[in-house]
Amino acid sequence: MDGMRKITYWEKYAVKRFPYRGQRRYTPCIYQSFDGGIIISNDVFGLTIRQFERTFTDCLNKRKKHEQWILNLRYPDKSSNEYIEYLQNCTDFNKDHYPWTGINFKGKYLYEHLVNIVGSEIDIRTRQRLFIIHDKIQSHITSGSLAEGIDLPGSDEDIMCVVDTVDVVRNVQNITYPIERTTLFMDTDNDHPGFAKLRLISEGQNVKYDFKTICESTKTGVFVSVQSFVNDMKKNYSPMSTSIELYSHGPCLSDKEQTIDIAFCFKSKCFPYPAIPWSFRHRNQWPSTNVMDKIINYGCLLVAIGPRIISNNQFLWRISFSMAEKQLVHSFNFTQLLCYGLLKLTLKHIINKNDDVKDLLCSYFLKTALFWVSEEVDIDTFQMPKLFNCFSLCLNKLILWVDSCYCPNYFIPEQNMYRGKITPDNNQILLHVLDGILLGGIEGLINNIFSTQSLNHLSISKNSDISFIVKDFLFYRTCGTSLGTDILDCYSALELTDSLRKSESSAFLSDSCIYRSALISKSIAQQLPKTMTINEKYNIHKRIHKHLQNGIKADAVSGWLLYASFYYVTGQYEVALKLTDYVLLRSTPDMVYIGLFKYDEEDIHHYRQNVHHSVSLNAKMKISTVNGVTYLKHSPLIPEELQLQVENSSKGIPPVVMTHCLRFLCYNRLRDISNRQHALRDLHLTVENCYFIGAADQSISLTILGICYDLSGDKDNAYQCYDEALQCT
Repeated sequence: MDGMRKITYWEKYAVKRFPYRGQRRYTPCIYQSFDGGIIISNDVFGLTIRQFERTFTDCLNKRKKHEQWILNLRYPDKSSNEYIEYLQNCTDFNKDHYPWTGINFKGKYLYEHLVNIVGSEIDIRTRQRLFIIHDKIQSHITSGSLAEGIDLPGSDEDIMCVVDTVDVVRNVQNITYPIERTTLFMDTDNDHPGFAKLRLISEGQNVKYDFKTICESTKTGVFVSVQSFVNDMKKNYSPMSTSIELYSHGPCLSDKEQTIDIAFCFKSKCFPYPAIPWSFRHRNQWPSTNVMDKIINYGCLLVAIGPRIISNNQFLWRISFSMAEKQLVHSFNFTQLLCYGLLKLTLKHIINKNDDVKDLLCSYFLKTALFWVSEEVDIDTFQMPKLFNCFSLCLNKLILWVDSCYCPNYFIPEQNMYRGKITPDNNQILLHVLDGILLGGIEGLINNIFSTQSLNHLSISKNSDISFIVKDFLFYRTCGTSLGTDILDCYSALELTDSLRKSESSAFLSDSCIYRSALISKSIAQQLPKTMTINEKYNIHKRIHKHLQNGIKADAVSGWLLYASFYYVTGQYEVALKLTDYVLLRSTPDMVYIGLFKYDEEDIHHYRQNVHHSVSLNAKMKISTVNGVTYLKHSPLIPEELQLQVENSSKGIPPVVMTHCLRFLCYNRLRDISNRQHALRDLHLTVENCYFIGAADQSISLTILGICYDLSGDKDNAYQCYDEALQCT
């Protein structure tokens, strides 16, 4: 009557009809009652119940046996919001329901230790989903171990910055005229499979830079130069975070520890010709047709990296399937993911411990082996009790490749990824190491990987007190702190972020969207137009207040600092001082600074003392995290005395430095000389002790100190600060 009905077991598992072996004239019948239960008619001796139970049990056993096939069919993309919701509602979640036999206790030990380090399935899926949200909001593509959901010590984050104003085509005949955008032709190289040249077809009207400066003319046409493109992008690239220094690392930008690599590339919507056979070659059940269609429809990336064996070729670009590989990993079941983590741990703790073979193999080769094995075997092979067997299949595949010195690219098998790295001169000792791992069996693997040293990394385990810390710190490392610089793009991103927040079933992921929304709001507040009339001024200030109120959700202090700046530039100095008092009260040494690539045990200890796992991510950020305040170029919210600092570009200022600076400026406007000197002394001590000041922030901190000395009339100290600031750049 209310439009609701109960789904019965016989309906759910299709056990409605079954053969009846009784002697009666009329066969018993099963049908559904009004309240959703089961009614059995004409069952004189109760035989139907026993037959039903046997059939129902057989059906459950069959579903359990083919569980992976059914899950792959139902959830081809396991990083989807629907699959995470399924995991949250699954009755077997966080229960060890795998059928471990008595003789397989070592397999269970291996599984438990892997989960302790790699994480539970819902932890991995949440990480994958987190980076999907990042990519949707920001204009880049994340790849590498972290984006794939594997957060191990040393896991890196690769970021592909795509030039979105350029079209790359694989067939010139399909170009429609007139051409409005810059168009390149992807000329694949038969001598170097997996690489292509980019020939300039037409330079469009609306481009951000002169495309001809990165091209060179040859007898066969005008081609984009790899080195010229990389140099141009490095020169014009603005860092994502104001607290991180990035350095040139080959064709990429990277931090000192090389935990992040930023590569520049073009995107082609066309799947490259050499990879087309991948779509119709023989395979068992993985990957699913749905995943394959998404990969083919996406196309590929062209990265400014040439072949390893050619040093001076300026026109060969690597065809990258980073997005495709990420989608493939996202389609892995939990056993495949743990096998991937086990391969990476084996590389780090066993293979790379041998100096003779160190760096011959990389995690990309291991992932490629897992791709090939997953395609060749039945998907039900990847079940948890068979984890070591799956690992052995991958290791055997690697041994076969090392023996022949040939590692076929998963999408373009003609590309030998071992070329120039593993040769007959060095493959024998690597074979000896790999054979030793197989001979050691599961016991040797456990002893070598799960030593005391390898477990020092903060493990995830099933303990929620530890699990939430690992997840939170991953977010703090990767959330970024940069602000958008186009108000229309910011409004679009704000609308998208609010939509994602409402659609995510995970509270953690929903709160990550709230943080993004707060960042965008702080950007919009600094880009609203200046007004002339009183009514317009009132309306603009009202909108600024709305966005600044949303901005305080990002962390404990940065939003309030931007608010204090607003009150300062509008002449409300007393209110600004009250806000700076609040910021100083919150900026304690036990707070976590957002956006760092690495956190030590002291940071983790303080965080554990300050927050509880039951509190939402957004609440934890407002309680225990701090960040600097970022002023956009020509920001109307930065004090007039600091306007020169944002004349050419956006600038991030450490929180305590900006707080004492605002206090100094307020007292200076109020002509309170005594408190002004106190504020100047506090600012000097903050800069001297590098309080919440990273290496990239030292120059701006010294410059601000110099400006305050200058305003107070102390020219000597001001010039000294300026000189030291110049030495930091």
